[in-house]
Amino acid sequence: MSTRCQLRFVRTLEQGRTADPTEPVAQVYTHSDGYPEGVVGRLHQLKQLLEATRSVRGPAYAAAQYLFLEKLTSLPLYLDPNREPSRRLDAASPADVCDPSRMQHLSQPLFLLGHGVEDPRAGIHGDEEYLYMVSIPEYSIEQSEPPTWEVAVSDPCGFPRWDAQTDAAFSEATWQFEGSLTDACGQFIEKE
Repeated sequence: MSTRCQLRFVRTLEQGRTADPTEPVAQVYTHSDGYPEGVVGRLHQLKQLLEATRSVRGPAYAAAQYLFLEKLTSLPLYLDPNREPSRRLDAASPADVCDPSRMQHLSQPLFLLGHGVEDPRAGIHGDEEYLYMVSIPEYSIEQSEPPTWEVAVSDPCGFPRWDAQTDAAFSEATWQFEGSLTDACGQFIEKE
């Protein structure tokens, strides 16, 4: 079964305060693997990647890069040479992946579905199990230490869903965790 979620990316205000959830910069829908252990881990990986490559550009870019990384994770399934030919994409280059004639035998490939950019004003679909707020501060070249990303993780289904107006889901959500991404990793990701 899919664990659907929405991630709302916001800007951190001065003095580390998080922006109002009703004023998001970007919102991303994820159709599966939306449980905290996975999402928090992927956000941590994204932060590390963006900082290591000096590619942090704020919440909108982070949302776009989150989607890109999510798409990349499902693509190898279709490139696996051991997969049944009718379920495999014969691609030797990234351009091959974008060639529709190479995909006519595939029905709704996961790397083209499963994630989307949402209109934050529209609320949520109503079938999500988790909501996430990801607050990203401004970065400057002069900083010696990277700034802290803040996250909030909702209680499972702890917000208006099917039977209520979903446009206020982020404002009315109950949060099981609110704090730094580092602390969220400590809480949700199993130690090996």
